[in-house]
Amino acid sequence: MSGTYLGFDYGDQRTGVAVGDDITGQARALTTIATGDWAALDRLLQQWRPAALIVGLPLDEDGNEQRITHAARAFAQDLRARQSAPVHEADERYSSRAADDVLRNARASGQMTRRVRKGDRDSHAAQVILAQWLGGA
Repeated sequence: MSGTYLGFDYGDQRTGVAVGDDITGQARALTTIATGDWAALDRLLQQWRPAALIVGLPLDEDGNEQRITHAARAFAQDLRARQSAPVHEADERYSSRAADDVLRNARASGQMTRRVRKGDRDSHAAQVILAQWLGGA
């Protein structure tokens, strides 16, 4: 399978979205949408026409599931029911910490001149999830 992929960092209030491709193996933060905003999600799916979707599974440090893991799995199942591209689930442990590091470094280097917004962490965590998945796909 080749093409463009969308990655998701599911959250109770916001879901971060990233886009990547298997040619470069790179991913980039795309946007953050309100969790449950299926109209916004459908627009992204229509725009990018991904070959597959990757949903991060928030596991605790020992790899155990938690309440939010079940919600992320339900989100992945809803995606499967809504469209035909395959949906993969990926371990997302430490993706938010990695996103924080990316944002902190971007601010420190002057690459990001504005203040970090709430949704920035979510979309960058989705980028980390997707990049890790592309690296192992």
